[in-house]
Amino acid sequence: MDEVVGPPVLELDGVSCRVPGRDLFAGAELSLGAGESVAVTGASGSGKSTLLMCVLGMAEPAAGTVRVAGADLYGMPERRRVRHRRDHVGMVFQFGELLPELTPVENVALAGLLGGQGRADAYGEAKSLLDELGVPTGSSPATDTLSGGERQRTAVARALINKPSLLLADEPTGSLDQEHRDSVAELLFSLPRSRDCALLLVTHDPAVARRADRQVAIAEGTLLPVAASKDRA
Repeated sequence: MDEVVGPPVLELDGVSCRVPGRDLFAGAELSLGAGESVAVTGASGSGKSTLLMCVLGMAEPAAGTVRVAGADLYGMPERRRVRHRRDHVGMVFQFGELLPELTPVENVALAGLLGGQGRADAYGEAKSLLDELGVPTGSSPATDTLSGGERQRTAVARALINKPSLLLADEPTGSLDQEHRDSVAELLFSLPRSRDCALLLVTHDPAVARRADRQVAIAEGTLLPVAASKDRA
């Protein structure tokens, strides 16, 4: 497996995934440590999002082992897997998947409440995270009045509120213009070291992928390393 920066947070060992009629990839190997980021690229339909769903514990692979924070996700009962995901994994989706009827603070605090935090702690932490990430919270703005970049920053805050050891992001800049793409990408790739977590990000954008510590591509039916070309610009 690949060398990692900190303690292993994610380990894929011989992971294979299939959809009806074809194999997406087979024998995938990857280690990702705390403080490290990896970008996954590949053609449309190659299995990038399916790989994230395997790591999230929502799509059992046909073969192999997925370990998150030292635990075999698919070697535990489903109820325990749900708790493990809640305690150790944060997810940022392409379109944020925020609840438009809630304010940004409410969207973020809800994740904290579902994670077992008390109301005061959840709302206090939500406000603190949003302030830190530059999302306006005064006068209780509606989520649908935020810019695209602000909505994604809200989604990042929601993913962080339970202090995950692993952060997943599925095309998190895919719906943004270049200015917001760059600011959200810069934020995401700063998190592994500032939050002592690992980041696994799926993207079709080479400029975003180059910001990662490492790149891998789903090609030829497996995960292949991409030549180092880190770009923090």
